[in-house]
Amino acid sequence: MVRAAVLPAVGASLEVTDIDLPDPGPGQVRVRLAAAGVCHSDLSLSNGTMRVPVPAVLGHEGAGTVVAVGEGVTGVAPGDGVVLNWAPSCGSCHACALGEVWLCANALNGAADVYAHTADGTDLHPGLNVAAFAEETVVSESCLLPLPEGIPLTDAALLGCAVLTGYGAVHHSARVREGETVAVYGVGGVGLAALQAARIAGASRIVAVDVSPEKEELARLAGATDYLIASDTTPREIRGLTGKQGVDVAVECVGRATTIRTAWDSTRRGGRTTVVGIGGKDQQVTFNALELFHWGRTLAGCVYGNSNPAEDLPVLAEHVRAGRLDLGALVTERIALDGIPAAFDNMLAGKGGRALVVF
Repeated sequence: MVRAAVLPAVGASLEVTDIDLPDPGPGQVRVRLAAAGVCHSDLSLSNGTMRVPVPAVLGHEGAGTVVAVGEGVTGVAPGDGVVLNWAPSCGSCHACALGEVWLCANALNGAADVYAHTADGTDLHPGLNVAAFAEETVVSESCLLPLPEGIPLTDAALLGCAVLTGYGAVHHSARVREGETVAVYGVGGVGLAALQAARIAGASRIVAVDVSPEKEELARLAGATDYLIASDTTPREIRGLTGKQGVDVAVECVGRATTIRTAWDSTRRGGRTTVVGIGGKDQQVTFNALELFHWGRTLAGCVYGNSNPAEDLPVLAEHVRAGRLDLGALVTERIALDGIPAAFDNMLAGKGGRALVVF
């Protein structure tokens, strides 16, 4: 039995309770978690914006130590440090064949599996494959990446989603070039990673935009040269900072129609907007045909930072070791499992960066 945060039903509160976690079966690995980040996607799963089978143990951003392996597992052994990969590519679908592993059609198949049980025998599903909101979890070997050398396990948890997503949005999706100007909308965990990524890319001006005045220091420490409180005049303010042109790139990390539209409006003619935030189906973004022609801007969705975790994790680790990427700067509170509901409330209220569950 291990302690876990269980989502009993969509829209219900998480319940921290004991669950019965079986030994790993063929191709599976049991991992003792060191830390797990609380991501906005977990909130989206709990409130039904994104759908998963329930009851479920959420949490998809984590790192820990292998404690047992099942038959046929050859890539890891007990004692190994690992980073959880919630979206493993199958290698055989159409997207994988194109090299777009972040769009793998089969990446989330494991979320429908029964991986554990409550104390009364109720089936439990593993959230986004990995069920990181628990002291221990059992996952497919494909959901594991080796812990990069020199990266503490607790910090490494952030690599599994926030950093891969924020860094990838800047480097893979928007392809920010040295000297370009960038605006990042939403200064949460992913937004802070995007700000650091823009700095690493050599952006000449980095504008952070958020509803909270309290996040300005966090944003500037991450690399923001300017900080704006989100309003109806944000695009005009950004043009005022960029020679009346607008930024080359906007990265939207909120997932709201108004923010997406504002981000698009804040780019220059021919500018690029990358949407990272996950919004609901009711969030409709509208454009007229003439403005699409006139402005010549690009609007692109971005899944998991358009990243290939196996290839990108070593690159991120090198940035960390070289001091260019500060993982600890993303974390504004360290909590226990029972602190996750409050972390959800803080996200809804626009407070703080990343909350990190430390075991």
